Amino acid sequence: MKGSNVTVRRRLFLSIVLITIGFAALCIRLGYLQLWKGAELTEKAENSWRRQIPFTAKRGEIWDRNGERLAYNVSSPTIMAVPAQVKEAKSTASRLAAALGMPEDKIYGQLTKRERIVRIQPGGRKITMEKAQEIRNLNLPGIYVAEDNKRYYPYDGLAAHILGFVGIENQGLTGVEVKYDNELKGSEGNVSYLADAANRQMPNSTEKYVEPRDGLNLQLTIDKYIQTIMERELDQAMLKFQPNSILSIAMDPKTGEILAMGSRPGYDPGNYRDYPADIYNRNLPIWMTYEPGSTFKIITLAAALQEGKVDLKHDHFYDPGFIEVSGSFLRCWKRGGHGSETFMQVVENSCNPGFVALGQRLGKDKLFEYIRNFGFGAKTGIDLNGEATGILFKPSRVGPVELATTAFGQGVSVTPIQQVAAVAAAVNGGKLFKPHVAKAWIHPVTGEVVKEVEPELVREVISPETSKLVREALESVVAKGTGRPAFIDGYRVGGKTGTAQKVVNGKYSASEHIVSFIAFAPADDPQIVVYIAVDNPQGIQFGGVVAAPIVKNIMTDTLQYMGVEPRKDQLAREYKYNETPLVKVPNLVGMSLVDIYEDLHMDFSLAKSGTGPVVVSQAPKPGARVEKGSTIRIYMGNEETNKSE
Repeated sequence: MKGSNVTVRRRLFLSIVLITIGFAALCIRLGYLQLWKGAELTEKAENSWRRQIPFTAKRGEIWDRNGERLAYNVSSPTIMAVPAQVKEAKSTASRLAAALGMPEDKIYGQLTKRERIVRIQPGGRKITMEKAQEIRNLNLPGIYVAEDNKRYYPYDGLAAHILGFVGIENQGLTGVEVKYDNELKGSEGNVSYLADAANRQMPNSTEKYVEPRDGLNLQLTIDKYIQTIMERELDQAMLKFQPNSILSIAMDPKTGEILAMGSRPGYDPGNYRDYPADIYNRNLPIWMTYEPGSTFKIITLAAALQEGKVDLKHDHFYDPGFIEVSGSFLRCWKRGGHGSETFMQVVENSCNPGFVALGQRLGKDKLFEYIRNFGFGAKTGIDLNGEATGILFKPSRVGPVELATTAFGQGVSVTPIQQVAAVAAAVNGGKLFKPHVAKAWIHPVTGEVVKEVEPELVREVISPETSKLVREALESVVAKGTGRPAFIDGYRVGGKTGTAQKVVNGKYSASEHIVSFIAFAPADDPQIVVYIAVDNPQGIQFGGVVAAPIVKNIMTDTLQYMGVEPRKDQLAREYKYNETPLVKVPNLVGMSLVDIYEDLHMDFSLAKSGTGPVVVSQAPKPGARVEKGSTIRIYMGNEETNKSE
């Protein structure tokens, strides 16, 4: 009996010890969870209970190089619903349908979804501020008005292919909007609350607000004024020549900065759904590939000069109108040829046989080495999506005929941006720069420059001395050769025409051409390069006739805008037997339209802009010399405005 009691006491003691140890362990565990891990576990619990209503960040604005806003945001709220908090779904759907102009059953279906939060769409997405206030005034349980923005492009289609556009979620889809989407979009904010398992808001719970971080503002290299000039000329050329398409690029040859870029057909990025996808998805200046024609001769010329294969003023060439290469007859554009000429005249006359001779002097290895060094056959790396590469002959496939045709721009495929970058290198001292449209990133609050895009030198292709010879030859083309329609009195302009047969169904077309002109100014210190290409214009199809006058108009207004002063030390223009000498532009400032038409014997046509009784400015300026029949653009206003200026 005594032994039995001892055993019971031992067992009881052991039980008490075990219970005490267990209780102590439980207390330690509870203390650990409460004191040490309490904050972490509470946070995890709240996160599982917390529901969020997103607030879209303000997308960064896009500016031109002078700070003009080309794309920005306007407040456009979105209606959100928390289905678990909606008390009377039928009634709520009915009232929302009346306010938003949506079918009641569609809204009812969204309000009864087994989801935490739903957007009322499409009618509740990006609504007006007035409509948002109307929804607030309804005081509907479970219905929220969330901040949102929509993109606004104040100049409609201006620079559309550069800017691009955004989708319904404010995500970039094309242009710089998609290229720099991460920098522009910022980060989303939200208002959050605590909810139970049924998604009902917990009583007495507080809401938390996380402020969205706005995206950075993007300053482009584009100049809105130059872009406007360019697109004005594109529109006029579309009306005049009815081409399949037309494109243009203006670039600073010393930095690679794109000053303007456009094409037609165009579109309005704010209403992109109204246009075919192949218009807004294809940025022709960087996407289109074609045989360049005679503008490519600039590369052959630069290579021959750099290698010492030609003396333009003293070496002669005889052009009978064709040149035979391995049994093929490659013809000059001029029937009967140009006869005996210096190689400077070969360049002025854009003589195909003469350039074949330069290609032969270089040889295929050296010519294609320069072609690749000037950037052809590879993407330029411009900061826009959709850039093409172009096509060059494989070295193994280059025979005597391929060498000959390449020398004058046939048989190779290039992009417009490659041509502009290459010609810029040929005339800027020999430096090939990477083209770009982004100039700087600006903080949306402080206005400070976060990052600035510096010019990127790819390589040096030719020497400054050779580049000087190229500039002189191309200036002579505009004064004396095929580029005479681009001559601007008072400004030293160099340039080159291009007329290339299109390949249709695998064969060269006899009736369809891509005509082009590339120019730079001033010829002794280039500040801008402008390129125009017109696809299949109706009527006469020559680069000098169609494209050169367009470039002249862009150059004339742009050089004046840039403050480039007219000079007298330019090459005198030569006139052919059927050409009219230049006439002086009269001073029309201060005159009324009645005075102009009654008192002057006009040798010009007028293009009027603005309203007002008198001319307050004009382009070209008084005293400039232009071809008879040229257009003078006059800007009307008040006489007092003119005096104040």
